[in-house]
Amino acid sequence: MADHYQTLGVTKGATADEIKKAYRKLARELHPDVNPDPKTQERFKEVTEAYDVLSDPQKRQSYDMGGSGFGGANFGGGFSDIMDAFFGGGGSRGPRPRTRAGQDSLIRIQVDLNEACFGTEREITVDSAVVCPKCTGTGCQDGDHPEMCLSCKGQGETQQVVRSVIGQVMTSRPCNACQGYGSVIKSPCRECAGEGRVRSRQTIDVKIPAGVETGNRIQMSGRGEVGAGGGPAGDLYVEIVEERHEYLVRDGDTLHMQIDISMVAASLGTTVTVESLDGPVDVQIKPGTQSGTPIVIKGKGMTRLRRGDRGDLIVHVEVHIPTKLNKEEEALLRKFADLRGEKSSDAHVKGQDGSIFSKLKGVFNK
Repeated sequence: MADHYQTLGVTKGATADEIKKAYRKLARELHPDVNPDPKTQERFKEVTEAYDVLSDPQKRQSYDMGGSGFGGANFGGGFSDIMDAFFGGGGSRGPRPRTRAGQDSLIRIQVDLNEACFGTEREITVDSAVVCPKCTGTGCQDGDHPEMCLSCKGQGETQQVVRSVIGQVMTSRPCNACQGYGSVIKSPCRECAGEGRVRSRQTIDVKIPAGVETGNRIQMSGRGEVGAGGGPAGDLYVEIVEERHEYLVRDGDTLHMQIDISMVAASLGTTVTVESLDGPVDVQIKPGTQSGTPIVIKGKGMTRLRRGDRGDLIVHVEVHIPTKLNKEEEALLRKFADLRGEKSSDAHVKGQDGSIFSKLKGVFNK
């Protein structure tokens, strides 16, 4: 059997005040809310058991004579009631407010690349909580108002005295009659059942700025959920989801597109017209253009968000090599090769300054 005096750190001749003082000190150090370690919680139980015995004269006498100290006495106060007295749990908290702030809402909308670049306005429909039109948020019907709870006198909580190992302890609990509000609604509004708000479908105009991209959110203050009791509404967040374009690929404020040209056009040079977000744009292909060559068109990319200027459009040229030739075409190409002194078996090994090595270095250096 544990030595209760040793557990509390007092001598066998300790007075009741010394025992109480020792227990309070240890309880503050070992309480689970202060130290959640399992071993510490076990120590807390031992300390409380020791105090339970030594604080009661009859139990202490029985313990000093070799008994366990427990004589079957029933104490209504548990650990939580004891600690309420020590750590402030029994203090007055006051009534809960019926009016509370509402939650934020989130809705996603899809925009195409053109809308993302230049901005647009959208009309969206949302289902949200709004102030009850019948009671205007009071939760009462026919113009009534919440009345003071008679059970707690408007305090929102009731107090009771319980017996514990340290004597009588005053504890506070939320009032059951009013659920802690301090007031009661005797005739709840039939429209909102006393909530002060109802669900409703609303149409909202959203202005989407130029330059948005997937993941951007537009905050609309006060357009979210209305709170209970007609409380202030939260915010509505409109999240952008950008649709994939048919041939334009976005990389930040830069747009990329690929065009295929014939080997003749690449050799002789030409002008091709491509369709950009701004309409038709002429692209100059210089004579001798190689496959993979990027051509930069300034200011035809995406609008930069909150700046207004534009990025670039990069046109990637791919030279198309025919896979099938008729006899006449093949004869002409062979004649062309003879004129240039070229043979079909000719090949040249490039050093590390060659184009493919330059590209690889660019990749590894990123």
